[in-house]
Amino acid sequence: MQARIKWSENAAFIGETGSGHAIVIDGPQEIGGRNLGPRPMELLLLGVGACSSVDVMMILKKSRQNVTDCYCELTSKRADTDPKVFTDIHLHFVVTGKELGENHVKRAVELSAEKYCSASIMLAKGGCNITHDYEVRETA
Repeated sequence: MQARIKWSENAAFIGETGSGHAIVIDGPQEIGGRNLGPRPMELLLLGVGACSSVDVMMILKKSRQNVTDCYCELTSKRADTDPKVFTDIHLHFVVTGKELGENHVKRAVELSAEKYCSASIMLAKGGCNITHDYEVRETA
């Protein structure tokens, strides 16, 4: 996997991925940013949520669960002093579908947390406390 970060101006950068996608990354105004894009640590948090969400959805699809919606709400805490690493990240999955088996959702979240989510497992090995929970909602 490869990526490239190119300085644009002030605290703004363009991130380019090896798969050919680009994103503007910017800092807050107090360091010269213009709020043109997400902050680097916000992207890291989104990466954790996306990595785990992909796992959960793939596992649920393999389990033939009729999922109509899935989202992951993330909350985090960071250290007060530099380096201001993540100390805690909580992932809350909301999975909606028809006749979903709660045990399938629980197992998908557990498998992502314990075996498959490279991003959260890597951060946990670095000392970040990662927690997960879920709720299942039935569609009408």
